Amino acid sequence: MRRVRAIAADSMMGRDTPSPGLERTAGYVASEFQRAGLRPAGEEGSYLQRFAVTRWTVDTGRSAVEFTANGSRGVARIGTDARVVLGAIPSAPVQGSVLLLTGSDRAIARAGARVKDQIILLVIDFSNPISPALNQRIVDLARAGPRAVVILSNRDSVTFSQRLATAARPRLTRDLEPVSEEGAPVVEVHERALGPVLAAAGLDPALLRRQDHQRMVPGLAIELRLERRVIAQANVPNVVGILEGSDPRLRREYVVYSAHIDHIGVSHGQADSVNNGADDNASGVAGLLELVEAFSQPGARPKRSLLFLAPSGEEDGLLGSAHFTEHPTVPLRQVVANLNMDLVGRNWRDSVIAVGLEQSDLGGTLRLVVRAHPELRMTPIADRWPEERIFYRSDHYNFARKGVPILFFTSGTHADYHQPSDEPQTLDGEKEARLVRLLFYVGAAVADKISRPQWTPDSYRQIVER
Repeated sequence: MRRVRAIAADSMMGRDTPSPGLERTAGYVASEFQRAGLRPAGEEGSYLQRFAVTRWTVDTGRSAVEFTANGSRGVARIGTDARVVLGAIPSAPVQGSVLLLTGSDRAIARAGARVKDQIILLVIDFSNPISPALNQRIVDLARAGPRAVVILSNRDSVTFSQRLATAARPRLTRDLEPVSEEGAPVVEVHERALGPVLAAAGLDPALLRRQDHQRMVPGLAIELRLERRVIAQANVPNVVGILEGSDPRLRREYVVYSAHIDHIGVSHGQADSVNNGADDNASGVAGLLELVEAFSQPGARPKRSLLFLAPSGEEDGLLGSAHFTEHPTVPLRQVVANLNMDLVGRNWRDSVIAVGLEQSDLGGTLRLVVRAHPELRMTPIADRWPEERIFYRSDHYNFARKGVPILFFTSGTHADYHQPSDEPQTLDGEKEARLVRLLFYVGAAVADKISRPQWTPDSYRQIVER
């Protein structure tokens, strides 16, 4: 718990990306890597790999979505009738022919190559619950080459206003983020602003939501004008160190342990304003450092090399791990597995969620280790909340989409999640100690096994090839 208290101290001011507290945390982790004798694997002989980020917001006074059809015109202004959901902000107005898509996530998936270079008008019925599959399908759609995705929304006014407020918050993105990775702009537009122009185009949203549609709308033109207002720019750190493997051949391959160092900073206007992030994710970083210390002991070095990664920017969209997997400091094809830790200090005493358990033969390795070490009293369980899309919400995802098999260890969220009350005294140190030992044995087993971990065919198709 000593390390948790150091990382989650008030003096770290919530470790926002970017912030002085984040820099101090990175320095602390780097000093622990150095003390354990890890080889620096950042840039210029250091433990730090830096990347440029920009904090920005959409300029609502200069951003809008305009519909025209048969002499009728409708304008949905960002911040009033529309919001930017995700994707790149284009440098110039976006126009194009309009492809109408409605229906289930499977129906949307069938559009395939037709979406390339089109403006997609996606009609969704928000009066029904939106499935995680549909949410992911929208992300995939934005990355499939359209000029833009415009979601026609029928949310109730209260919910839509809440979404507008959320979208107005400043965002943090990597300066060199490729548009192909970030995807085309996705904008949600409320139909209340567009009744006459939709009618002029012969579109009835209520009727469209009752069945699947996939067709061009030749009488309709859509133009997006989006501009951003820059608030701040900075260079922020990942921390990277390597413990060389003992085998002359296998040491050229790597098992990556990861745990993000950042949190959400300070919530102003509260008596206790510092979001210390003891569980999220001082618990994971402390576990990472315990593993560094354990593997550095005489005789503990496995055959493959171990790479220890402490990325930043996780809370803002997995930015640090995205940068590392796109600009790796070791060849990514030689990374055989990623074992990621995030929120590992709370909840059930004798079990842990192991995301990826069924997606590669790492799950089999984990089960063998559990059977070999009953003294750990730790049962891995599959993802209990698929609707929360946990698979896509921590740093392992960036390794997975590059083809690296993963296991993500988490004990899940709780009432103190992203609150100032996420303090060190709320953690179960004894449970975390057992979990870290489990990760030690799993990593050692993977690093010593001659064969590399392999995806299941279905998971490879769904995650890597999609």
